[in-house]
Amino acid sequence: MSAAERDAWLAALGLVRWERRGAAVSPAGEIERVAGGEAGMATGVEVGRDVDPAGMDWAALRACVADCTRCGLHRSRTQTVFGVGNPTADWLIVGEAPGAEEDRRGEPFVGRAGRLLDAMLAAIGHSRESVFIANVLKCRPPDNRDPSAEEASACRAYLDRQVGLLAPRLILAVGRIAAQQLLETAAPLGRLRGKVHRHPRHDVPVVVTYHPAYLLRSPADKARAWEDLLLAVRTAAGASS
Repeated sequence: MSAAERDAWLAALGLVRWERRGAAVSPAGEIERVAGGEAGMATGVEVGRDVDPAGMDWAALRACVADCTRCGLHRSRTQTVFGVGNPTADWLIVGEAPGAEEDRRGEPFVGRAGRLLDAMLAAIGHSRESVFIANVLKCRPPDNRDPSAEEASACRAYLDRQVGLLAPRLILAVGRIAAQQLLETAAPLGRLRGKVHRHPRHDVPVVVTYHPAYLLRSPADKARAWEDLLLAVRTAAGASS
């Protein structure tokens, strides 16, 4: 990405570009895109409440999620939202749950919040195609309410398997609920930001930042989000050395 292009993305965030000492952000490599919302390949996997996704490959996991009935959200969903991006990406971006548009399209982070997330990623040299984006929940909670403990527990094995398949160098948790569910903590977002955590079941660093939807409502915190992104860049670079 050229300096002018990066300036344009930073302008979308309401920030001024400044140079960071140290290694530059590595450019994204060859991309293999996994489209969101696909039904998945026929795998012969029996799906339902008691199926353990451990050991499944991407196709089997996608099919299992598409037919999941582990919690009551399957009764109100249009479709599951499995995730989208590069299945060999170094970065995994994790949000909370699908909203109405995500439920309709089968892809996470679309609409205004999705465009801001795209801008945030582009400002550090990434794109939607160079990372993998998923949610804690694969189905939309009615009225975009917070996930219940039962729903988060029912979906946890799916996200765990995505982490295992991806083996990312970094997980970026966007928003309080994603951070709390990933780190299995009740700590508030303010205490989770600004430091590097470790996933409790995978030896992967986790950096926490604000949800793009929150930043749209509170643009004054975009500068803090930029600090979080730089921490993530430094952390990922350290993990790759």
